[in-house]
Parts: sequence; C-alpha cells; structure tokens
Amino acid sequence: MTELDKDLEQYILEHIDPEDKILYELNRVAHLKLIHPRMVSGHLQGQILRMLSYMLRPRRILEIGTFAGYSAICLAQGMPKDGHLHTIEINDELIDIPLQFFERAGLKQKITLHVGDACDIVPAFEEFFDLVFIDGDKSQYLDYYTVVFDKVRPGGFIFADNVLWNGKVLEQENSNDYSTKGIKKFNDWISSDNRVEKVILPIRDGLMMLRKK
Repeated sequence: MTELDKDLEQYILEHIDPEDKILYELNRVAHLKLIHPRMVSGHLQGQILRMLSYMLRPRRILEIGTFAGYSAICLAQGMPKDGHLHTIEINDELIDIPLQFFERAGLKQKITLHVGDACDIVPAFEEFFDLVFIDGDKSQYLDYYTVVFDKVRPGGFIFADNVLWNGKVLEQENSNDYSTKGIKKFNDWISSDNRVEKVILPIRDGLMMLRKK
C-alpha cells in the first residue's frame, strides 16, 4: 500500500461511522493473541459487509473461515431479526475468541460456529443460503465455491475475500505458493462461469461479489 493509499484509507475511516466498541476490542485482542492478525476484516471492510447485509437482508448466511469472528459479527448485525448465520472454522484452537465476542455482541443465538473442514460440513446442510462469504484457506477457494454453489438459492450472493492477494495475482507464483495458485485458479474459473454475475471491488485485498442467476 502506497502512502497515498494509506492517507486515503485514513480519510475514509475519519468520514464513516466509528468502529463498534465490541469490534474495536475484538480487533485489539486479535492483534495481541492471534498469529496473522491482519486476517481480521477490520473496520472499513467490516462496515461494508454490514451495510451489504442490511441492503440484501439475507435470512441465512454461510461464512467459511471464522478466524476471530469480526466479519461474522458484521454480517449478522445487518441480518433481519429472524436471520441466522453459520460460520465454519477449521482450526479448533481459534474458536474461544469468536465465541466470546459473539456473546458479548448479543449475537450468540444468531450465530452457529462449526469446527472442521467446510468441504465436509457444507454438504450436510439441509437449508439454502441467501449469502455465502468465502474467507478460508486460499488454496481451497475453488473447492469451497464448488461445494457451496448448489446451497445458494437463485438470486443469492457469494462474496469471496482476498481475491487480489496483495497484488500477487499479477505475478508468476512460486511452485510452493499454494495460496496464490488457489486464488488465481478461483478467479480464472469465475471469470468464465456464466452461472453467476460477477464484479471485484478493489477494497483492502479485493472483494469479489457474485450473484447466482
């Protein structure tokens, strides 16, 4: 990120609603206790996810990749009162923090956290989702997309985070850089998938938005 980009982001943050106190504390705890705290969505992207959730009014949301729980809270805050969010985290060592903050945010009853591989868990769901947010293992993005697609209702949305991957999508990846390979494979697949409308927003690390036809 250039100095201009940093200045513009700071300007944006100064001209939008302040960060929710619970989310601010969650972000702080993540930076103190978790490895790779940059994986937290953060205030700007979190506010965008909340706003999109308010706009779309999804009754059922599926999130792949809970991490600290920041994005799950933002999405759940924008849902209708009867909405419910399922979030899946493969690392059982991470779940204490999100569970704690789901309760503190008053969302314990609206969010269910599942532990395990999304590719194993998703097929067992018997419901359809209005919105899916993919933010798990980058090397598995296309696998996630494949397994969730039939679980998304027609007209529903799929969001995928980090699709620009810090600009690495423009570079020749190393043979052992499975994350970059996974992101590029996913992006290339989506670009020719006529079952969805698609756009990429250059927000933070790139947010892809898909609408199932």
